[in-house]
Amino acid sequence: MLQPADIDRLHQLLLDWYGHAARDLPWREGRTSDWGVLVSEVMLQQTPVVRVLPRWLAWMERWPDAASLAEAPTAQVLQMWDRLGYPRRALRLQDCAREVLQRHGGTLPRGEQELRALPGIGEYTAAAVTSFAHWERAVVVDTNVRRVLVRVLTGAPLPAPGYTAAERRLATSVLPQEADRSARWNQAVMELGALVCTARSPRCGECPLSAAGLCAWFAAGRPAPDPQTPRRRQLFAGTDREMRGRIMALLRACPDDDAVTRQEIDALDPRDPERVERCLASLRADGLAQQDPEGRFHLPR
Repeated sequence: MLQPADIDRLHQLLLDWYGHAARDLPWREGRTSDWGVLVSEVMLQQTPVVRVLPRWLAWMERWPDAASLAEAPTAQVLQMWDRLGYPRRALRLQDCAREVLQRHGGTLPRGEQELRALPGIGEYTAAAVTSFAHWERAVVVDTNVRRVLVRVLTGAPLPAPGYTAAERRLATSVLPQEADRSARWNQAVMELGALVCTARSPRCGECPLSAAGLCAWFAAGRPAPDPQTPRRRQLFAGTDREMRGRIMALLRACPDDDAVTRQEIDALDPRDPERVERCLASLRADGLAQQDPEGRFHLPR
């Protein structure tokens, strides 16, 4: 474990690196409202920045605050969400906007506990908004942060499959005490994991921490992960998630005053009608698809 002097050095090196290497993103450094930060965090869940950036810009131009999103037609919200993945996030974001408008007068509340009381806001998102929008001290840990911290501080090649209490304590132990500095630290660790300390092809020669002898994994010779440790693989083709996406694409393409027939939906996979039925039923259960009196389907209205 690093000593206090090493932790101070760790902070300075990484913050200096972040100062010149950080991507220029419109939801950073106070360039948007706290609501804009929240929207970015919801969109970025399991979705890369390159896909989120144009969608976030268009979204914020159309619905710049909670009040405007709360009053928007749900079908338009789902159409604008397009292919960002997991469209339930769009519904939950609109539910959150309505709650902010009704209970908080359209102003996002402060504090992790208050934020977590909102629909669709979990531990990570509440901490991220607290840190990146309100500039208060909070432990922000995503996949990138987990990977950087376990490599640097423990020498492990990759974090455990699931976020553990030990990792939370590890992240807390190196979080700067000063609020502003802690917010930039959270952003810097996340950025290092996204750009340099990647899962499959880490560029240790570009890392300020390995160069300074502060990365335990690099110092140990970059040991490979245990081949016996199961790693989650993201399958897509042929899954229910793929079919749900195809059905949603069909519904989004339908004019607002029209609907899609069951025959059109069944044609998406005539070889596996049970899969189509299962996925359509799940979309209806999630509130993402509705059926009209004629038996046709459309987005929520």
